[in-house]
Amino acid sequence: MIRVLVAEDQSAVRAGLVLILGSAPDIEVAGEAADGERAVELARRLRPDVVLMDVQMPVLDGVSATRQIVAEQLADVLVLTTFDLDEYVFGALRAGAAGFLLKHAEARELLEAVRTVARGEGVVAPAVTRRLIAEFAAGAVPERGTAADPAVLEDLTRREREVLGCVGEGLSNAEIAGRLDMAEGTVKTHVSRLLAKLGLRSRVQAAVLARELGL
Repeated sequence: MIRVLVAEDQSAVRAGLVLILGSAPDIEVAGEAADGERAVELARRLRPDVVLMDVQMPVLDGVSATRQIVAEQLADVLVLTTFDLDEYVFGALRAGAAGFLLKHAEARELLEAVRTVARGEGVVAPAVTRRLIAEFAAGAVPERGTAADPAVLEDLTRREREVLGCVGEGLSNAEIAGRLDMAEGTVKTHVSRLLAKLGLRSRVQAAVLARELGL
């Protein structure tokens, strides 16, 4: 079972999300939070697999809550937003969110996004993936504040660089496996290793770095 914590301040929206998630046989709603501070508290206590996080919440905003949850390695965070590209989305991705999904996404998309994040893969709404990465890369690499230095690739193997390039294109593990003729599990291992070597906390951050370096 994939255990999900739902953090959303609007009770009607939260109830709808809980209803959708509860309809899936492989997903369990572990808890609900109406503000960011409560979301962090419940994440510490419940240790869910995924936190479904609204970015605009009272007491503690979703970006700050995401930063704390990721920093403490409590869960992977999937951000919900009304707009596909706004300051909150960029802030959440810099904070280490595994990705984001638009609030008007279909129920099927929501469930699949939760499953994908639970598998350790990043999720970005398909319609804006490349646009998001391009605009995000136009700023600074998350948590670095300076332009990317090609020297960061020196510790990566040739295969890890190839995988990083594919991540930069927004490809899923399955798509990378097909392109590089590798097992999907092997791709996942490469992604985990390169994230660790580069000091990055999410697949989206790796995609941004890959784009900045021209991979």
